[in-house]
Amino acid sequence: MSESYPPLPPGSSQLVPSQEYEGAPRTKPKGWSLRSCFFVLLGLVVALIIVGNLLSLFRRRLEIPPPLRERYFSHERRAVDKVAIITLTGMIFDEEEGFVKRQIDQALRDDRVKAVVLRVNSPGGTITDADFLYHHLKKLGEKKPLVVSMGSVAASGGYYVSMAVGHRPDCIFAEPTTWTGSIGVIIFHLNLEELLARLGVEANPITSAPLKDMGTIFRKMTDEERRIFQLLVDKSLARFKEVIQSGRAKFAENPQALDDIATGRIFTATEALELGLVDRIGFLEDAVERAIQLAGLEPSKVCVIRYKPEVTLAHLLWGDGLASLKLFDRNAIFRGKLALLAPRAFYLMTGSLPELDLLRLP
Repeated sequence: MSESYPPLPPGSSQLVPSQEYEGAPRTKPKGWSLRSCFFVLLGLVVALIIVGNLLSLFRRRLEIPPPLRERYFSHERRAVDKVAIITLTGMIFDEEEGFVKRQIDQALRDDRVKAVVLRVNSPGGTITDADFLYHHLKKLGEKKPLVVSMGSVAASGGYYVSMAVGHRPDCIFAEPTTWTGSIGVIIFHLNLEELLARLGVEANPITSAPLKDMGTIFRKMTDEERRIFQLLVDKSLARFKEVIQSGRAKFAENPQALDDIATGRIFTATEALELGLVDRIGFLEDAVERAIQLAGLEPSKVCVIRYKPEVTLAHLLWGDGLASLKLFDRNAIFRGKLALLAPRAFYLMTGSLPELDLLRLP
């Protein structure tokens, strides 16, 4: 017997609900699962990294330098006025567009930076690159108070750039274990003539004049070539002394005292203090306090920061330490190795043997 239904109002449909349909299980609407959200988010992150790195490739052409990161160091984190620590670490080489120059530029542009501390931990480098940094640090020091804090080594070119403080008193701090000095110039020269002869290799350059290939590594240096190179070294040393006299009032008044110690010798911090090469024995914190004082700031109302490179894919994958080593910059490695093969003058402390590090195979 069929089921009976109450009569429907006029004009309504005569559809009857299906028994089979009413008993069918209801399924949940499909949506985003946790796994799907994760992969979408991961894809967005990777895309942003790729786009960011592609943009960084074109920044030089667009002349838009990427800003450096600021990392809090000490004092009041939320203060408006800042003291910036510029870090110079390692050999001074290829500095025209290097990290130190970018730190200088950013500190100079930032009106909130009222004073600067130059943290030096360097055995020196080429005379041109040391002089380049000295020139720009001196311009910075003319705009804002500049104080130097020496780390483990601030020798030769590292001492050279420290002279950017000028004659302002109590502005060069050396730690108790700092090595400094090494006032002098060196040109590295290799003679591979005998080695090449054993290998059956003979160099026959064609030159426009006898001195065109002076300093070549394929033969012994002649007396005339050595005399010319010595003259270049002496003139570079004279420039070094002029820079020291511009940064040390004592030696400007007594040049003979500078001649007596400009022998290439390395001095301890205590010896350097006695000789007048540095002003005080102290740590980075002491140099920061002096910079705050020179800027006329209140310590409780200043934020001390350090500069870090902008974030790149290398930083995200390997961190700041490995990324800063430029492990994959083969051009930089190649240039570093060639630096010692060509006759080139250095303000460099060679006791740490950085020249062997440059020649080391990758």
